[in-house]
Amino acid sequence: MTLKIALAQTNFLVGDIAANVQNIIQNARQAQQLGADLVVFPELTVTGYPAEDLLLRQDFIIAANDALDQLATLLPEAIAVVIGFPERDGGRLYNSAAVLHQGKVLAVYRKRALPNYGVFDEQRYFTAGDKPCVFPFKSAMIGLTICEDVWHPGIIDANKREGANLLLTLNASPFNAGKSQQREAVICTQVKAAEIPLVYVNQIGGQDELIFDGASFVVDARGEVVFRAEEFKEQIGVVEFADLKPIKSFCAPLYTPVASEYQALVLGIRDYVRKNGFKGALLGLSGGIDSALVLALAVDALGADKVEAVLMPSRYTQAMSIEDAVWEADALGVKHHTIPIDTAVAAFSGLLADIFAGTKQDTTEENIQARCRGVILMAISNKQGKLLLTTGNKSEMSVGYATLYGDMAGGFAPIKDVPKLLVYRLTRYRNGLSFVIPERVLTRPPSAELAPDQVDQDSLPPYEVLDPILERYVELDQSAEEIIAAGYRREDVARAIGLVDRNEYKRRQSPPCIRITERAFGRDRRYPITSGYRGMKG
Repeated sequence: MTLKIALAQTNFLVGDIAANVQNIIQNARQAQQLGADLVVFPELTVTGYPAEDLLLRQDFIIAANDALDQLATLLPEAIAVVIGFPERDGGRLYNSAAVLHQGKVLAVYRKRALPNYGVFDEQRYFTAGDKPCVFPFKSAMIGLTICEDVWHPGIIDANKREGANLLLTLNASPFNAGKSQQREAVICTQVKAAEIPLVYVNQIGGQDELIFDGASFVVDARGEVVFRAEEFKEQIGVVEFADLKPIKSFCAPLYTPVASEYQALVLGIRDYVRKNGFKGALLGLSGGIDSALVLALAVDALGADKVEAVLMPSRYTQAMSIEDAVWEADALGVKHHTIPIDTAVAAFSGLLADIFAGTKQDTTEENIQARCRGVILMAISNKQGKLLLTTGNKSEMSVGYATLYGDMAGGFAPIKDVPKLLVYRLTRYRNGLSFVIPERVLTRPPSAELAPDQVDQDSLPPYEVLDPILERYVELDQSAEEIIAAGYRREDVARAIGLVDRNEYKRRQSPPCIRITERAFGRDRRYPITSGYRGMKG
């Protein structure tokens, strides 16, 4: 006997329960038209994931549970539908999955393994379930699991003991580089040991700093992937089971690491702009590599007609920077403006002349330039209803090489989790698709151009040295002595760590970013601003 299961790799809007209900109904109908007997949606489908402290609102939970009842009567009766929802039972809330068929709720499962690390806070909201859920459907006994559950062999085994011969798992597994391969490796190992086929459905889309990459898949009882949906693309795939064995079908190739990171950034910009109702995106274009990359990402995400660039040269801006910025905007077909800032800088300097009298010029004067640019960009953003994208990278944010209310001014920071060396790799990847960034942007020394002949290396170790130190300290939580023992000079380590420790206050005030590493600033890395801890002693 055959069984056709649809994997609904869909994009939901957190909090918009009514829209999510319509999305579920539409996709269920499409799955039925494709011949599916059963369709599986991602984790917490009804509310979107993660709903964060919306889950603490009683009215929100009531609306979500009412929506489940509504769906049971509105969904086509010829197809069974498995969706995720927050289930309230007494005074407890569960991360649950429901099976809806022919106007009824056939089964409900409560997630047992609640993650509480990295970007996950599920124990803040949910109570863990304590038992498996297996339900009969056609010729199968189907076990339900949710995301983290399938990383635990004991939970899979419990389903088998209850008679399951097929597993469905609903997921909201966020992206970071290499995550798709990691998921498949873990799941295939678990499935091979348990000798039970598994359908893994992951959501797609951007939600604030998190990206969900899809890449849903089906694994047979031997632990081999027999179907894989595309990454970063909303779609419905149907897999046929013959005698409970999935028939091998389409397996989309996985992206290379750099390609997947680029696609994640594009999706993050697109969904942040779309879901928050902005009319497009705006950025300051300097002629440097960071703003060039952000411009290309924004155009790929939104289209050239929705993106605008502003050049704001000062007396320290080199001619080639202006030339390269104009060339990039023209190559990508983006509308651009040039607004020199010298008159604004002079006005502010005049206002402060008496107060600054008798003092030496320092970074204060440099920051005035950056803040003049921030005021200009925010004014245009407000007037046009376009989202202002900042262009600072993770290396700069780590060490505070950025100006509060200057180049940090904006609503979204697409590359705040992209180290400088990865900026170069992503730029070369984008130029491999079509040449939109001049080669000299990649080869000239990076500079903020806020002082004569300024280059980043005047203030920072070379990025080839800095980025590996930052990765070890920020992402891997290694101590200074561990980093030095790995071969890095003590003075470079001390300099980098000292800057990281001193600049938490800046990072806390920076816009949200797109998470592409395993340890982004914000959800992942939560350090106190006021702290006596210093990573480098002496």
